[in-house]
Amino acid sequence: MINLMKNDIKIGPIILHAKGPLFLIAGPCVIENEAQTLIVANTLKEISEDLGIHIIFKTSYDKANRTSINSYRGPGIDDGLKIIQKIKKATNLPVLSDVHGIEEVEKASKVLDVIQIPAFLCRQTDLILAAAKTGLPINIKKGQFLSPWEMREAIYKVTSVGKNDIIVTERGSSFGYNNLVVDMRSIAIMRGFGFPVVFDATHSVQLPGGGGNCSGGQREFVPHLARAAVAAGADGVFLEVHPDPDSALCDGPNSLPLDEIRPLLIQLKAIHDLVKMI
Repeated sequence: MINLMKNDIKIGPIILHAKGPLFLIAGPCVIENEAQTLIVANTLKEISEDLGIHIIFKTSYDKANRTSINSYRGPGIDDGLKIIQKIKKATNLPVLSDVHGIEEVEKASKVLDVIQIPAFLCRQTDLILAAAKTGLPINIKKGQFLSPWEMREAIYKVTSVGKNDIIVTERGSSFGYNNLVVDMRSIAIMRGFGFPVVFDATHSVQLPGGGGNCSGGQREFVPHLARAAVAAGADGVFLEVHPDPDSALCDGPNSLPLDEIRPLLIQLKAIHDLVKMI
């Protein structure tokens, strides 16, 4: 028997709750510049209002886990958070970004509505505890090296400080070199922990390190896996989007073009509504 989430989760102006509507975490992988990031945020805001889907805006001020030392990482925490704050004020969308070190947490918590723990860091106890102690909701991405049932321990780390506003995100599992595979059973398993589960359709089609000095990706499979995950019971979907993914400075091969988001969300919303009736 799969449990539903134990508590409503307030994220900025929205509330996630049991048997609630589908929600989306979406935005560009990393801040490339303020103007482009605002274009993406405004487009997502319009889609949110038109389709009645809660959207949490996601971007990164620093990508500390790039393959190469020469890869673009972002504007950094200070300039990046200023841009995220502007987007939050302009769109009224709740905002999410990832933290990579304990020293970032306090500063990030003053702007963010959700703190994300990257997949590579989902076992970093001190980082998770520092994020939990801010009082903000936490999105923990399942490491591609973990089984879904091992995520229970990451959840326990957050609840150990009295926090229950937790999201867990599935993003595929390592399958040989430079490849990931998604086991849809993980969605049901992690939903059984009592918290909402998000499916990261972007990073599940990533080919980690597949480009030698960068990661590759197969964005053509994003819609297929996203539809399957929602049918399997995912509460939300994570998508990285870009106006022109082929020119993106990070994760372009597995990011969706911005103009493909609306039709995909229409499909996902219909599937989610059907699953809720079962």
